[in-house]
Amino acid sequence: MPVLMRPWGHLHYQDKGSGPPVIFANSLGTDLRMWQDVTPLLPGRRITFDKRGHGLSATPEAPWTVQDLAADVLALMDHLELASTVMVGCSVGGMVAQAAALAAPARVRGLVLSNCTARMGTPEAWAARIAAIEAHGIGGITDMILERWFPPAFRAMPDCLAWRTLLVHSDQAGYIGTCQALALADLRAEVPRIACPVLMLTGDADLGTPPAQVRETAALIPGARVELLEGSGHIPAIDAPARTAALIAQFLRDLP
Repeated sequence: MPVLMRPWGHLHYQDKGSGPPVIFANSLGTDLRMWQDVTPLLPGRRITFDKRGHGLSATPEAPWTVQDLAADVLALMDHLELASTVMVGCSVGGMVAQAAALAAPARVRGLVLSNCTARMGTPEAWAARIAAIEAHGIGGITDMILERWFPPAFRAMPDCLAWRTLLVHSDQAGYIGTCQALALADLRAEVPRIACPVLMLTGDADLGTPPAQVRETAALIPGARVELLEGSGHIPAIDAPARTAALIAQFLRDLP
């Protein structure tokens, strides 16, 4: 299992395929496996990773910021000798992708921002979630999170049980540290500077970042367009992987 050593510890990643590279950034409380049903349907070189505090990556001492997470991605690009890439990010992964495009615009050829906005939630809401985790553990809020992640039909499927288990066993310090980063993150004043092509995905059953909020961010980014996945929730890479992959593949084909 390849890792990149960072000042804070090791970053676990996977690098598959060949051709134009695409880097995928996962959501809060998941690991790189959230893309496992999407990446095989796509051409080119597909790079997934576990952000700090998640999956098989190390958990440093908090605090860190969304910009720090973007710096990890840019360091991974350096490690893999990638001059530029397309980035696909879901939820906090989408915020990381935005931050990377703002920090190094020449290195990001295009963005697919799935179920995210330039400002996710409020400091008060994140503080309440952190307090609930500190009082009851992640297991104490698992049902609430799954309701925000997935539509009822998917939550009734046996496949959902694996994602429940992954969430329950998440690194609590890593989860809280990322919640703290999201509480501080507000890119609304900066995203109008994003100049690369941008596709935003949203699900009509997403309770975390509803379509209206996604469209508000799209309106801030020049040329950004929005695709609605009907019947999908907050993580369409899991509950609608074929449709998600088809939209990403078309976006890649349309890139100049």
